[in-house]
Parts: sequence; C-alpha cells; structure tokens
Amino acid sequence: MPIETLIRAYILENFLFSDDEGQLQNDASFLEEGIVDSTGVLELVMFVEETFGVTVEDEEILPENFDSVTQLARYVRVKTGEAESDAGERLSTA
Repeated sequence: MPIETLIRAYILENFLFSDDEGQLQNDASFLEEGIVDSTGVLELVMFVEETFGVTVEDEEILPENFDSVTQLARYVRVKTGEAESDAGERLSTA
C-alpha cells in the first residue's frame, strides 16, 4: 500500500474521525488547517515509528517533515531508503 494512503487513512481515522477521503488533501497543512496540534504531532511520530520501522530523531520533528501527507510521505521515504534514487532528497533538521 502506498505510503500516502497509509498516512491519509491514519489522519482521517485518528484526527478527522472520518473515512471521507475528500476531507484531506495531500498538501493540506496539518497545523494551519487545525487537523493536528502539538500533541498530535507526537502521535504522528509514534505512528511513523511503529508503521514504517524507523526512528524519528528529535531534531527531525519539524513542520517541513510532519505538516502534510506529502511532506510526511517524503520524510518516510528518505528514512526508509526508498528515496535513495532521488539524490537530492534530504531530511530537514534543526
């Protein structure tokens, strides 16, 4: 299953309490749209670690990595090595 699909399903179920795919665009800002708050970001970190088997470093918990389906999917691809074919991919860190 594509990374975006897993992330969207998690956000819809756990934050929007819906299964309506139309309620969440891939580029919608979780923070600006009020979908996820600071506690929710920590829930996202746990979801990413458990679902994708990666370790999220404190300095990687930034909006650039965790503020939309698109950004989070990119982050997961970089962490899991799926983005290795894209030489320009880099994680945002503090």
